[in-house]
Amino acid sequence: MKKLTETVNRFNILSEDSLHSFFAKMSPVKIPKGSFLIKENTTANYLYFIESGMLRSYYFANNKEVTISFSFSGDFITSMSSFIKQGPGYENIEALEDCELYQIHYKDLQSLLENDKDLEHIYRILLEQYYIKLEEQLIFSKFKTAKERYLNLLKDNPQIIQKASVGQIASFLDMSLETLSRIRATI
Repeated sequence: MKKLTETVNRFNILSEDSLHSFFAKMSPVKIPKGSFLIKENTTANYLYFIESGMLRSYYFANNKEVTISFSFSGDFITSMSSFIKQGPGYENIEALEDCELYQIHYKDLQSLLENDKDLEHIYRILLEQYYIKLEEQLIFSKFKTAKERYLNLLKDNPQIIQKASVGQIASFLDMSLETLSRIRATI
């Protein structure tokens, strides 16, 4: 719970009571490499915090996997649209390595947020950060060349290059395997 404590404490606004209430609702979960945290067409009932490990979020389009994101130690993760709507989602979340996580159930989180304005404030900040990350990824994929996307990934997230498959990286960068191979050959 070390990483979770560090992450929550960086906001510097939670009282000991708020921290205790939040941590009391979190429970540990371990998932092995290759298993799924969430599968498409199911409802995401939990918000997870990644204590250690790496996960990949993806969906299927035209019988192809389309990687949406990679998440690492220190990140919160869930199928956000499914979690918020409490209905079936479209994405799969797969462990790319053994993962240790903490989970909080939707109803427990909602109860905490209703009763603690500081926790509600942090949740809002986390949602804003999630939105910004998605918007940057959209801009990144639409307005940068394939080579620029790969170089940015290499600079900003080298752990993805080290741990994800070439196909997953190509999908995430919205390019073909051939294009990725050509780019890598020139670097």
